[in-house]
This record gives sequence, structure tokens and C-alpha cells, in this order.
Amino acid sequence: MDITIHHFPECGTSTHTLQIIRDAGYDPIVVEYMKTGWTKPQLIELFEAADMTARRALRIHKTNAKELGLTAEGVSEEAIIDAMVQFPKLVNRPIVVTEYGTALCRPSEDVLELLPKWPAGPYNAKNGTLLIDEEGNRVDLS
Repeated sequence: MDITIHHFPECGTSTHTLQIIRDAGYDPIVVEYMKTGWTKPQLIELFEAADMTARRALRIHKTNAKELGLTAEGVSEEAIIDAMVQFPKLVNRPIVVTEYGTALCRPSEDVLELLPKWPAGPYNAKNGTLLIDEEGNRVDLS
């Protein structure tokens, strides 16, 4: 199965999501978008596939989103996407694409919804929370 992760290695959530994918036995295509950048059509396609707005994908923490005025009410999706193309760090991460769907995987365990096969249990999140029990069942965290 083809899996693509739009990844930023300096992000703990992105790194943990990548580890979950690998621990499940997959060898994903890793796109380090801070190096490759984004195109407008690419972002539009990803957001549509994830049923997500650009505003929802906008990373505000540790970015220049506020300074650029992107957090103000009334800013268009097109303006946000244009800024994301210019400043790739504005896109929240990681975004994972599989044949089961596309999602912004925050928290990282959201990636399990996109994988038919999970890591062997017991399996814990990076904070120690049990995600998959010893029988291979996902633990309800709600």
C-alpha cells in the first residue's frame, strides 16, 4: 500500500506519526515539505481529500501567520493557501495520504484510521498512553 507523509523532522508529532507508520510495517514516501515546498494545486488537492479548509490546516504556533494577518476573520481560503505556498511552515503537519483517506494527523495516533494494519500491541503513544492493547485492539482514549 502506498503511504505518503508530508513530514517535518523537527516536529515531534510528525516524527511520532512516521514512527507509527513504520512500526506498522510500512515504508512510506516521506515528503519533507520544508525542503520541497508546496504548490497551490497540491495544497488544494490535499485539503479537499482531507475534507479540511486551509484555515483548519493553518499552523499558527511558531509561525508568522498572525503577522501576515491570516488569523483575522474574513481572510479568504485563497489568501491562506497563497501564503502557505510562500511560507511552507504555515501548513500544519503531518498530513498523511493512503488509499483509506487523507488526514492531518494531530494527534499522531489519528494515523491509525488510515492504516489497515497497525503496530503490534501493546503499543504506546510518545507520552506513554496505551494506543493498542496486547490483543491488537485500539484503546478508546475518549
